Parts: sequence; C-alpha cells; structure tokens
Amino acid sequence: MPTVVIPALLRKFTGGVERVELPGKSIRELVQRLGERFPGIDQQLLEDGDIRPSIAVSIDGEIATGGVLDAVGEDSEVHFIPALGGGEA
Repeated sequence: MPTVVIPALLRKFTGGVERVELPGKSIRELVQRLGERFPGIDQQLLEDGDIRPSIAVSIDGEIATGGVLDAVGEDSEVHFIPALGGGEA
C-alpha cells in the first residue's frame, strides 16, 4: 500500500500521526481515503477538486505535476508539501 507522509502543519487533523498507509492508485484516491480517515484534511489539500496551488506533491522523491490524476504505485511514498512563504524580496 502507498505510504502518505503527513506534513507537520496538517498533523492536527491526524492526531499527530506522521505516516499512514492507504489503499489507492492515484493522488485522488489517497486524498479521499485521508479525508475518510482524518475528516477535514482533504479540504486542506484540495481546491476546486484538485490539489491546492499552494501544495506540492512528491511521489517517490519526484515532484508530481498532474494533481489528483497522478498515479501512485503499490509501494510509493507520497509527501504533501505546503508552500513556504515569507522573507523579503
């Protein structure tokens, strides 16, 4: 099963759980399963049915660009990476 690594900012939805194995073959399915297991987390990841522009998705160490349509493998590791802000230009 794919493993999803929960970013620190979203662990308030998981009760502190950092990693979770979930069934799924796409980012869409993983986000849906996350929302079923940890209500509200899916709303933090999605906007208009796709991954929020402020969140990057990494699958097996590669930044994914297909949003919820990206496929994941049986042993994939998925990271949702919130954008960092701040600093001066």
